[in-house]
Parts: sequence; structure tokens; C-alpha cells
Amino acid sequence: MKDLQYKIAASFIKGIGDIGAKKLIAYCDGAGAIFSEKKSNLIKIPGVGEIGAKKILDSKSEALTCAEEELEFINKNDITAHYFLDESYPRRLTHCEDGPIILYTKGKVDLNANRMVSIVGTRKATVKGKEFTEKLVEELKPFNPVILSGLAYGIDIAAHKAAIKHNLKTMAVLASGLDNIYPKTHHKYAL
Repeated sequence: MKDLQYKIAASFIKGIGDIGAKKLIAYCDGAGAIFSEKKSNLIKIPGVGEIGAKKILDSKSEALTCAEEELEFINKNDITAHYFLDESYPRRLTHCEDGPIILYTKGKVDLNANRMVSIVGTRKATVKGKEFTEKLVEELKPFNPVILSGLAYGIDIAAHKAAIKHNLKTMAVLASGLDNIYPKTHHKYAL
């Protein structure tokens, strides 16, 4: 469990971001090693320098505390963490330099399904836009794709509703996280 806490903590280091965290993980030979690395070694990592090393060391304790709280939350709520080096991590994101170092999922999710179709659109969808979304999902049904969207108002929720209606798997990418499903009126579609 400590290993997962370090992986999560790497995502909480202030001022580093996903690209920087991946670099740190590579140079330090793992997420856990970041938190025991000496300042003199951190400074030598390309792109870190004196300022970056100070940020890492200053936020180390807070990052580990936040990660511990996150770990408790995901265990309590049956959430799965997918680290960027895990097999379960979406292979399509491995090609993105700035892809997140950790993703969280709830439910039966295959982040590497062969057929996935993302459907997103305006929050203020017209009736015609919603009808088009419904028809599109219906016509995709023979290919059995996973319908992926943001669970937001408008076209996003229309795509999820259509997927459910046509017995297709659906996934939502939430900007707000699993602890704050937004909008609340769409909570019933999230679980």
C-alpha cells in the first residue's frame, strides 16, 4: 500500500505537473525514491534545478499526507488507481507526454477497450443536437464501442443516456473527480 501512496503523492507535488513527475520518477528510479532523494541529487535532474528541488522538498510532507487521505478515500469507495506505468493504464495516453501519472476509475472499466468513441459537445444542446447524438450512438451499436464522454450537460449526457438505452458500455471522464460528481443531477448516470 505504501508504494501506491508514493505514486499518488507524486501527483501532489506542488509546481511539478505530470511531465515533471514522470521525469522525477524516471531519474529517481520510482515514485517512492523521490521522497527520500537528497536535494543535491534532485538539483542535477534536468529541468529541476535549485528552485524545483526546493519545491519538491517543501511539498514532500503535504504531498504524502494528501496521498494518504486519497488512499483512504479510494479504498472506502471501491475506486481503482491506474498508475501511468501499470498495464491497466490507458495505452492511448502513454503517447501523451503530459498524460496524467495517475487516473482513478469506479466500476467495471476497460481503459484499453479496442473500440472507444468519444462524444462531446455543447452544454446548451438543441433538440436536433440531442437527436443526432441518439442516432449516432444507435448506429454505432453493431460495433459495440464504449461511449466515452464528460457527463456534462448537453451533448455529453445525451451520449451517456443513448449508450445506456442501447445497452452499450459508457465511461465518463470527470474534471471534478469521483469525490465531487458534477453536475449533481447526473450522479445517477455515474454509478
